[in-house]
Amino acid sequence: MMSYAIGALVVPSPTPLPFLNSTAPVEVEHGHGVKPIQDWYKWRLVLAYDGTKYAGWQYQQSPPTVQCTLEKALTRATKLQRKDFCLVGASRTDAGVHAWGQVAHFFTPFNYDNLEELHAALNGLLPTDIRVREISPASAEFHARFSAISKIYHYKIYNDAIMDPFQRHFAYHSVYKLNSAVMREAAKYFVGKHDFSAFANASNNDGVPDPVKHVFRFDLKEMGALLQIEVEGSGFLYRQVRNMVALLLQIGREAIPPDIVPHILASRDRKELAKYSLSAPPHGLCLVSINYNESHLLPPPGCPPANSFGRHHTIRKCKVPFFL
Repeated sequence: MMSYAIGALVVPSPTPLPFLNSTAPVEVEHGHGVKPIQDWYKWRLVLAYDGTKYAGWQYQQSPPTVQCTLEKALTRATKLQRKDFCLVGASRTDAGVHAWGQVAHFFTPFNYDNLEELHAALNGLLPTDIRVREISPASAEFHARFSAISKIYHYKIYNDAIMDPFQRHFAYHSVYKLNSAVMREAAKYFVGKHDFSAFANASNNDGVPDPVKHVFRFDLKEMGALLQIEVEGSGFLYRQVRNMVALLLQIGREAIPPDIVPHILASRDRKELAKYSLSAPPHGLCLVSINYNESHLLPPPGCPPANSFGRHHTIRKCKVPFFL
């Protein structure tokens, strides 16, 4: 098998094999529409990143974004251009927001004998605040964004007079003593299917999204001074989670009662929420995981097995980071 060098890394050249998707085109997000791709292989990535230094996920030349940085690494590792491999992310995280379970997919016109070398190459090319946790072959039916059935976000609040310096990039500091009981009471109003228009900021990225979302659970966990908010839903509008957290913070400070939540939901007006709270800062938010239709995760035939955590590592051997 031939190989080529990337800096100090040596990556085997991909092996041309019979195309997996030769019978039907695949549609992927491309700009504001879709681009048909056929006769190409699709690959799924699970990513973790510290979003502190990035202007969010979405591609833009300057300032740097996670997608832009990842695409530069993919360009060098695959020898393809970004318009060819069509990287698509599951969630467009904001500037300063972190991820442990961001998912993306991309295409190549060739197959790989194994994914370990590609995985090691990508992590060797990426800065240390972005890691590819897993790379695996994906079926034609899989789409990082549209195959998702739920997303889980955590928001951390450090509730103490003095901030833990090791948490400063991953938790919001609240010096006010929060009443977690009334916050839990208020959080129950978010659970279920609602029109969340009042909790969405305007965004040009998604056109006119459906404001009705299903929140499956909304939990608060206390770990000493750290209060962790966990929310799982079918999807979220632009800044929806941060806006919900901001209102809970005001309720936790006992500035407003818990039953203000259904009132604001019923208004369907972002201006109504603005009377009580602004968005919570981004650095406390982390995209923890994305759940998919199991049938879309089945590996296609003729492809190598998934590779987790790069060379000599598995999910079972890797500890969950302290900020989750």
